[in-house]
Order: sequence, then structure tokens, then C-alpha cells
Amino acid sequence: MDVQDFTHDPQRRAWVTSANAPDSDFPIQNLPFGVFSADGGAPRGGVAIGDQVLDLRAALDAGLIEGEAAEAAAEPTLNRLMAMGRPASRALRHAVSALLAEGSAAAARGDAILLPMERARMHLPCSVANFTDFMVSRDHSMRLGALKDPEAPLPPAFDSLPVAYHSRASSVRPSGQGVVRPNGQWRRREGVHFGPTEALDYELEMAVWIAGENALGSPVPMSRAPERLFGFGLLNDWSARDIQRWEMPPLGPFLAKSLCTTVSPWVVTAEAMIPFMVPAARRAEGVPPALPHLDSPGNRERGGMSVALEVFLLTPAMRAAGLAPARLTATDFAFMAWTPAQMVAHHASNGCNLLPGDLLGSGTCSGPTDESRACMAEIILSGPIQLPGGETRRFLLDGDEVIFRGRAHAPGAVPIGFGECRGTILPAPDWPVD
Repeated sequence: MDVQDFTHDPQRRAWVTSANAPDSDFPIQNLPFGVFSADGGAPRGGVAIGDQVLDLRAALDAGLIEGEAAEAAAEPTLNRLMAMGRPASRALRHAVSALLAEGSAAAARGDAILLPMERARMHLPCSVANFTDFMVSRDHSMRLGALKDPEAPLPPAFDSLPVAYHSRASSVRPSGQGVVRPNGQWRRREGVHFGPTEALDYELEMAVWIAGENALGSPVPMSRAPERLFGFGLLNDWSARDIQRWEMPPLGPFLAKSLCTTVSPWVVTAEAMIPFMVPAARRAEGVPPALPHLDSPGNRERGGMSVALEVFLLTPAMRAAGLAPARLTATDFAFMAWTPAQMVAHHASNGCNLLPGDLLGSGTCSGPTDESRACMAEIILSGPIQLPGGETRRFLLDGDEVIFRGRAHAPGAVPIGFGECRGTILPAPDWPVD
């Protein structure tokens, strides 16, 4: 079982002053990996620390860190580091923590190895070969499932396995890139219609990044599933609800989901999350235990994660009036009915070969309260969304910006964040006439 070490010490401080602020997403207890570029240079690996980026290539060239894991982390993608597995990322995390700790001689070289985060252009952290989207929130599934069948709102298999589908890897994008409103087909009263979606929605999810690789035909048991969790981030599974309702029967989501998926660019390692692991959510009353291949004492005791998650909306009118983004959702990942380790074990239970850098989406992270509804389709079950300045929304309009934030929390631990996951809705393209 993962245990805390010196990198998690709440008294530990960095020589990067901004990292010691109580509201920093990136204190020295975090140290997430990402890929950035600056001033027209090539993408390379870095570590977030306060409001700065530690340039791993510069640190290597200066002789401040060394080793194969550091070389891999400095590359234009994190795939090779992810392939090396959790022991490599753990050792590199230890080295980076020592380099950035208060009193380190590296402080004198700060100008050579640090870049202000505002100057960094963030890229996808790795090359994504596969993206699988799960649905592990019982509350989300119950609310929206009741619209189709109030007597049986959950998919039949929901309590037996973490339900998922294979989504589109090529349309995954890093935070900050615009999201083009898709054209699609759906049913109106007068008949089937094709045009720009009128029901574009966000879905607040967590990203799970995979470490290591299992051979095709070789399952991953629950005892080894945690080793396959490289790290975590935020994920917006943009959804065109009108298109989705029409296309889903009988094979599930397709064009309603593949339009774009936005991820936060920093990957918070599984090592950084150790203080925030909590017992897996209790099974609902009357639901039998998980089957043995999806159960373990370690998962029951420490399989869940305490991560406070929020969604904010900023409209063009709010922006023009100088208003702050309005919070639409406040929830917690600890509500989820299935854990990340169970997602991995189920995914590989048929021998599916999970690759380094594969991306898993948790599915919409809705909780039991009204404010924890983690998509607009759930929120508007109680009526239109009321925004500052008198605006209302049922779904997203062009120019609307959606902002995700997350913060892991636990008694006695320094909270750590994930950075923002942002996307602004752009108008649908004119349909080609040729």
C-alpha cells in the first residue's frame, strides 16, 4: 500500500516563494508533470511549482538532476516516463522535491531553470492512443436515467461493473483551446433535423492517466491496478445532448461526444495523491458487494479520493460587465461509486492491453445534493440556470467559457490543486456547399 514520505510533509517549504502561499495549486507537496513551450521553442517537460514552471531540460543541463526518468520527463511527451512505471515517477518526484526544497543550492540557479507560468504555453502531457470514458456516479446515472425510465433509471450492469465506452482520442485537447460547436443530427417534432447543436453541455470529470503496459491477453488484478495509475487531472467531456439522445440507441454515444474533450495539462501524480486517498464509497443499500475480481481490502480502505471539484461559467455579457465567473457546480470525487483502480481492473479484465498515456475519464462527477449536479442537463431539471446580470441558460451559447477547478483535501495535509481546465464555445462552421 502506498505510504506517505518526506515529500508529503506539511512543514516542507519551497524556495519558490509563491509555492508556499496557502491557496497555491502547486505547493512543493504537489509537483505535477506537464509539457510546455515558451518563446516559440520546442515542447519539453516541466514541473509546476507555485506560479513557476521548473524546466526539466534546463535542470538536467545544469547538472541539478540526473537519470533516465528525468531525461524521459524532459521529453516533448510524458509517454516514456509513464511507460517506466510508478517507481520511476516516485524517484523523480523525490529528486525534484529535494531540488526545490527551502535551503537547496539550486535556488541560486532559479533564473536558469524556472519560467513564469504565464509565459508557458501548455500542451497535451502525452500522446493519447486510447481514451475510455466511464460512468461511475450513481447520482448522475439516476437523475438522467429517470428521464428515460423512472422505474429502472440505472443501466442493468451499473452496480456490477464500472460502465464505460471507447471514446475518441484524436479530439482530446489541452485547457484553453476553443471548442467549436458541432453540427449534428437529432429529432425534432417536425422530423429529423441537421444543424448546429442547440444543447451543448459540459460534463465535469476527472482524468486518469495510465502508467506501464500489460500484454494483450493479460488481465490486471486489483492487487496491481494501483500501480497502473500514473496520475490525475480534470476533464471536460463536452456533450451535445440533442445529438446524443437521437444517436445513442442501441450502441451508445458517438458524435455527441467526439467533438472535443478538454483536459487540464498538469498531471498530478498518484504519489502526490497518497494523503488524499479515502475509503471507497459505501455500496448503496441493498446492492451486493462487488464481484471478487473488482474487490480488495486495499481498495475498500484507500481506493477513493477526496477532491473538491467546481465548475464556473463566464458569459460574454458577464465578461463585458466585469463580473466574476458564476459557480454552477460544487461536488467531490469521493462520491463516486467505483474507484480508479476498479476502472483499471475492469478495463483489463478481458485482457485489453492498456498503454502508457492511455486516458480514462471518470464520467460525470455528480453527488447527491443539488449543487453537486455536475452537468447542465442535471441542473436544468429544476429549471433554467440563473446567472448574474439577469441572464439565464439551459445549455451553452457561443462565447460562453466553462472553467473547471479541483483541489484535493484531507485533515493535516497541505491541499493541492490541478490547475484549471478551460474551454470557450466557438460558433459552428458554415456547412460546406460543395
